[in-house]
Formats: sequence, C-alpha cells, structure tokens
Amino acid sequence: MSQGASTPKSPHALIAPAFPEKKADHRTWGQLHGSSDALAICESAREHHGLTLVITRSTSDAIRLEQAMRFFLGLPPEEEGAAVTDDGLELLSLPDWETLPYDLFSPHQDITSRRIRTLHRLPSTSHGVLVVPARTLMHRLPPVDYLQGNTLLLEVAQPLDIDSWRMQLEAAGYRHAENVYEHGEYAVRGAILDIYPMGSNLPYRIDLFDDEIETLRTFDPETQRSIDRIESIELLPAFEFPWHKEARSGFRNRWFEQFPDADKDAPIYKDVTNAITPPGIEYYLPLFFDQTATLFDYLPGQTRVFTAEGLNEAVSLFDSETRNRYEDRRHDRLRPILPPTRLFLQQDELFGALKNFPRVTTQAEAATGAGAVNGPAESLPDVAMDGRAADPAGRLKRFLNEFSGRVLICAESSGRREALIDSLGEQALKPTTKDGWQAFLDDDKCTLGITIAPMEQGLALPGQHIALITETVLFGERVLQRRRRQKPTETD
Repeated sequence: MSQGASTPKSPHALIAPAFPEKKADHRTWGQLHGSSDALAICESAREHHGLTLVITRSTSDAIRLEQAMRFFLGLPPEEEGAAVTDDGLELLSLPDWETLPYDLFSPHQDITSRRIRTLHRLPSTSHGVLVVPARTLMHRLPPVDYLQGNTLLLEVAQPLDIDSWRMQLEAAGYRHAENVYEHGEYAVRGAILDIYPMGSNLPYRIDLFDDEIETLRTFDPETQRSIDRIESIELLPAFEFPWHKEARSGFRNRWFEQFPDADKDAPIYKDVTNAITPPGIEYYLPLFFDQTATLFDYLPGQTRVFTAEGLNEAVSLFDSETRNRYEDRRHDRLRPILPPTRLFLQQDELFGALKNFPRVTTQAEAATGAGAVNGPAESLPDVAMDGRAADPAGRLKRFLNEFSGRVLICAESSGRREALIDSLGEQALKPTTKDGWQAFLDDDKCTLGITIAPMEQGLALPGQHIALITETVLFGERVLQRRRRQKPTETD
C-alpha cells in the first residue's frame, strides 16, 4: 500500500461521467463494480439541481444501494434519522408495501407514513434522490392533488374546535386511541389533543386554551413526555386514499360498476360501507378515485433517471407474478379483485414513460456501443479473513501491500468497529478511526482507515488510489447471517 499516494478531496468528482441532458437520451455507464454504482450516482446527484430517480431491480437492491448512498453522502443510517446533506441534497425513499399482489393484509402504518411523506414532498423537490424498486414503481397511486389538497396545517394561536377536529381526523383516516404510539393515531384528554401524523418522526401534543391552540410540542411515544415546542404542524392523510363519507360512497358506486355480479355480502364492500378499513384495501385503491396516477406524475420537471441493468427482466417478472396471482384469485365471488391493468403500470407504459427523461443504466461489466462510458472501478480481490489459516489476515495483508493507494475498512456498528480494530491489531494491522467517507478522503496521510457503515459491497478505484473494504467482504456469510438474525425478511 503506497504511503505517498494522494487522492482527490472533493466528494463530487471521483468517478461520475457527464450525465445526458436531453429527453430519451439513454446511455450506459459500465465497469461500476461493487458499491461504485452508488458512489457514481451520489456524485451525479450532488451536481444536479433537480431530482435524481434511481430504479433498482428489487427491494433488496434498493436497500443495498440506499445504505451505500447514505455512507457516501455523509448521512447517518436510516434508523438514525436525518436524510439531508450539508449542501441540501435530500435522500428520499418510497418503500415497498412488503405485501404480494392481492394479499389479504395491509402494509404497516410506518411504511404507509413514509410513502405518504415522500409522495407529498416529491413534486416540490428541487435537490434530491429517490431510490425505488421496479415493483414499487409499477403500482398505481392516488392523484397528485389528493395529497396536496388534503394536507392540514395547525399553528399556535389558531382557533380549534375539538369536536369538529375529531370529525376531520376520522374523515382523514386517523384512529382514536387511549394513548398515541403509532402513526395515524390520535387521543383526546380534556383540552389536550395528541396526534401522530403520517410522515412525522414524532407525535405532537396540542394544548388548548378555550378554543385556541396555546402550545404545540413534540413528545416521546414511549414515555409520553413532551420534548420540544414548535410553531406549526403539517397533517397528512392517514391513507393513500380518502376515507370520508363521500369517498366511501364513491367506492361503493365504482364497486358495482367494476363487479356487476359481485355478492352483496362481500367482506370488503361491507367493511367500507360500515367505515371499517378492511385488510388489503390498498389493492382496491382505484375504486376511490375517478382516475389514478403513477409515480411519474409526481416527479418534478428537472428529473433524470438511473436504472439498473436487468430492469427489463425485473419488470417482466413482476408483470408475470401479478397476472398469475390474479388468475389464481379472480374467481372468488366474495372477494372479487381488480385486473392487473387497473392496479399496475404495464411494461409498455413504464418504458414509454422513461422516454420522457434523460437516463443512464449502470452495470458492473464493461459497456460497449453508442453512448457507453466505462468507469474506473475494478473488482476487489479475495481479501476474506480465514480463521483456519496460519495467517488469518494473509489475503488482506497481501492486498494492502500490493495496492498503490489508501484503504478504508467499513464496520457495521461502533461495537463491531472496536472488535475489528482489536482483531486486526492481533494481525499487526492498525487502522486509524475516521468519521465517515469524506473525513477519510480529506486525510491524505491516512493509508489504512476504519469507519462505521452498514453496507455490503466494497470498491476499488486504482486510478484514484482508493479502496473500500466492508465487513461483508472480510467475513462473508457470517455477516449476512447476523443481519438475518437482526432484521425480519424483506419482500423482494
């Protein structure tokens, strides 16, 4: 490992080529091995004054890419909050419902909350990145004006009548509870109103004096203790569909237009009639609206698109899955279902919509042909630790000696970082602790660093004299098994 190798300090210009500017201009960026695709997307997005839409093949690919992008952008892991960089780039997420087409249960409220927040913010996003799996992109959505027109604002000193406000909350789909713990819940105790709005990181406590808002505070849902005073609250709808009386009436009318021979005792129909939100109601979303939208309708004007190699196959697979599940379930008179064309974008619609944007497809292999550009990344050699070998870190040491540049090792957590420092120390390797990607780039004297980043893939940029090695690269299956024990299985 060269002691004198220098590296560029700017986080904006390590590997990203120029992005096409014209609509329907589709190019390929090749030779982006490991996490170098995430790095190239981050660099490109930082230079773009608009939205960067990133479409992955699967949910697991989206999670992998988003974790890497958070690291390269200097953002904390998702569970720690903040998703805006120092220069104002916002990393957005539209999570998958984590249900299969026509499932008989609904997504978790936290998923719905994140989706509604993102959909509400998207049209006005001026500098951001949205990562979305292909299957999520293909779902039809509520019209743009539904979320924009059904957002309520509360401010200190604003008049508020609790009885009429409760009716508004019920109409927006919020549920009454004794104590507020989850998104979409509210509670009333005398002159105090607690509410956990969709898209909010914390619930809010509204204190009234007579019929006027005296104070607004955030509070901890676990301890129920107030935290900070604020001046206003933005309340988003509780669902991706309206739930007031007129909307439910419209649902019933469209139900019999769509299913003229349906049994009148169908549980879905009866529940909606009785103002009960039935499980799986999301797969009847088009019956709440005269017309639905797609994610493309939410995108701001200055949007450009990254797509993963193999997108065609992923779209085709999801299309086949939805049609097979539809054929298996469409004969149940007590639970009639909508055809896939009403619920999902079709392949020709999706790729037709992509022609309205400049687009780049990223791939690990070298790209050829018109519009192809190859990046400087290379595959990392095998540097895995081998506890059964006489020298467990032999392969890693060999790479460090042969690589003409600086190396950063990524541990999954602070505890894992300390354990890894001890383990490497036993192998006569002494990495310097660095506070993230940019801190490592800025310190030319750090030839071997270690930081915290829960990401899977490393990268090697010989031309830039930089390599990044993750715990997954070092310990392989052991890290993956630990992750599976810590997290529930994701729908892919």
